[in-house]
Amino acid sequence: MSTPSFPSGTILGYPRIGRRRELKRAVEAFWAGRIDAAELEATAASLRQTTRERLASLGLGRTDSAIPESFSYYDQMLDAAVTVGAIPVRFADLADEHGAVDLASYFTIARGEGDRAPLEMTKWFDSNYHYLVPEIGPETKFELASDRLVREVEEAKAAGFTTRPVVVGPVTFLLLSKPSESAPAGFAPLSRLEDLLPVYRELLARLAAAGAEWVQLDEPALVSESIETPRGEVLTATQAAYGALGSGRPLGILVAAPYGSLDDALPVLEAAPIDAIALDLVKGGVPVRTSTDKVLVGGVIDGHNIWRGDLSAAFDKLEALREVSPNVSVATSTNLFHVPHDVDDESELSDQLKSWLAFADQKVGQVEVLARGLSEGRAAIQAELAAASAALEDRHHAAGVRDGAVRERAAALDESAFRRGDYATRRAEQDAVLGLPALPTTTIGSFPQTGAIRTERSRFGKGEISQADYEGFLEDEIRSVVELQERIGLDVLVHGEPERNDMVQYFAENLDGFAVTQNGWVQSYGSRATRPSILWGDVSRPAPITVRWSTFTQGLTEKPVKGMLTGPVTILAWSFVRDDQPLGETANQVALALRDEIVDLEAAGIKVIQVDEPALRELLPLKKRDQAAYLDWSVRSFRLATSGVEDRTQIHTHLCYSEFGVVLEAIDHLDADVTSIEAARSRMEVVPELEKEGFGRGIGPGVYDIHSPRVPSVSEVTELLETALGSIPQRQLWVNPDCGLKTRGYDETVASLENVLAATRAVRERIA
Repeated sequence: MSTPSFPSGTILGYPRIGRRRELKRAVEAFWAGRIDAAELEATAASLRQTTRERLASLGLGRTDSAIPESFSYYDQMLDAAVTVGAIPVRFADLADEHGAVDLASYFTIARGEGDRAPLEMTKWFDSNYHYLVPEIGPETKFELASDRLVREVEEAKAAGFTTRPVVVGPVTFLLLSKPSESAPAGFAPLSRLEDLLPVYRELLARLAAAGAEWVQLDEPALVSESIETPRGEVLTATQAAYGALGSGRPLGILVAAPYGSLDDALPVLEAAPIDAIALDLVKGGVPVRTSTDKVLVGGVIDGHNIWRGDLSAAFDKLEALREVSPNVSVATSTNLFHVPHDVDDESELSDQLKSWLAFADQKVGQVEVLARGLSEGRAAIQAELAAASAALEDRHHAAGVRDGAVRERAAALDESAFRRGDYATRRAEQDAVLGLPALPTTTIGSFPQTGAIRTERSRFGKGEISQADYEGFLEDEIRSVVELQERIGLDVLVHGEPERNDMVQYFAENLDGFAVTQNGWVQSYGSRATRPSILWGDVSRPAPITVRWSTFTQGLTEKPVKGMLTGPVTILAWSFVRDDQPLGETANQVALALRDEIVDLEAAGIKVIQVDEPALRELLPLKKRDQAAYLDWSVRSFRLATSGVEDRTQIHTHLCYSEFGVVLEAIDHLDADVTSIEAARSRMEVVPELEKEGFGRGIGPGVYDIHSPRVPSVSEVTELLETALGSIPQRQLWVNPDCGLKTRGYDETVASLENVLAATRAVRERIA
């Protein structure tokens, strides 16, 4: 085939939730029955067209495949599974004779229904995005079961656009899948590659017939060394996949490999009959190669963070890339769904801070500038390069970016600041203070954030009610949550966090060195979105943050109440973090601020303090050479935060929705007295690993999957507890949900917790 020219500038994807979360609202209205499928489809089509027009207005070409077709109703891995007919057997009745599912069934696979558990969920490489894990077995029948992406290309064509469809590549799709329930021991989904490739070939042909000239196959798994499959097998599969897909290809193939450097996978792709390779030059360097005839798409604009960055350095990388290939284009390093839409939507940020930032729209503008530089030379864009350099200089010298007192305190730390007493001594003192039963029960922290809570928070923010009235409302909410927990029979209570809009933003609003956005929404999973805070300067705590609410709650009950904090690594992971110093330094600053809070909680009589670190696994570097250093500073920052208390104070931590096997040793080194961990959706897969690791402190593998609306039955929870007890000694086991309950409704929450307690009582009776 004669491959069309690749555009000089592009992006690997764009935020898909809508500038004002229009997709979220439409999807949730569909789930609630307020709109039908046709109305949801119409909203989605309007969002896609708005996106195309917006990207064209920012400088991407309408007809040169520069605009990616990267929409999803829920998740790109689910989309790929549905496209190739990879539907788990428990959902087989939802599909027609060709393996196709309608929108309602698509969402059922994502969210579960009744006794049918949803697909497992875990983190997408080193990001806070959660993807759904396909289930593949020998029985999985691959066929082109969905033409949705084809129809979206046709939709764009009808509107005057030639777009570039984006789909997860076959190697990454299989590497990130898990064996189906019926798969034999040792089965690897990658073994089905040969059966899957004809479906991808058919999809490429259909996309070409619809008018696509290029397709983007995302293969981020090729940069990761955290995947269990031996590297040699990954490279062999890559060679086979792209040898087959590239041979006789009906359109140009771009293989995109974000989140790191391709390393030994790069020569495999260079040798394959494909046309272009997108390289992440933010996380990886310019490859040292003699030459290639492939188009090299230099990902020099950071798609994973929001800083304006150094455009001169980015252009230098592109010029260096030209020494490898004469055919160079510019792009973002990753899909832009990791960042918000537009800095100009943030009227409450200072003009100075905004001048340092680039959200998705500004990054498209940066791509356009650098693409023009590639075409016309550096002199043509010198003004833009100079403006970016001036913003960097202004940021470096701005007040608050560097605080002498904060830095002096961090520099004065010695090893005693990172250590507590031995665990056996702590355990004895805590048992005496707390007096908890076997299999103690608790929740992770938050209770449902109701419409009434959001309304009152909004009214307070707008000045419509006084602080006294707002705090009185919050006290009533806390009383209700405490009464509910005591009625259900939980052993260690929480206050429910009604005062918190978000587990990171709440702390960002109360710590120096942070800013928060109004409209900086980023998709977390499905219809859920977060607003990451901006950590722009040195961090300190001007005043106590949580003590008032924890002590109020403890005054309502004789049972222990947990103080609830978010840990330093998670605050970093779920914020847009400054990129002008090592992450470890920033983590220690946050840890010292949290240490002050924890000491104050203990002094106020709080006997149990939970410091959540759900993002510990998330930030693990994809390259093994970088992992030891990360695990060292991340663990030390947690220990710095939590080592200022007496042995009698019980420190909990919580981790969720990641593959934990590779960091179990680090989790152990956190030295928390109790660790709660996601396990329900994966059916306790982590428990044998905990046993193998010899984990010796309190552990609470989750028994209630809160990311699904379904209510687990008593028998289901009992089975999970029995499974856990098969590997975890009784005296170590805690009972808790997988995660916080803020996203759930009260009816399902109460029913689920009642079932959890009924199952716990039954198991307690058996082991008594």
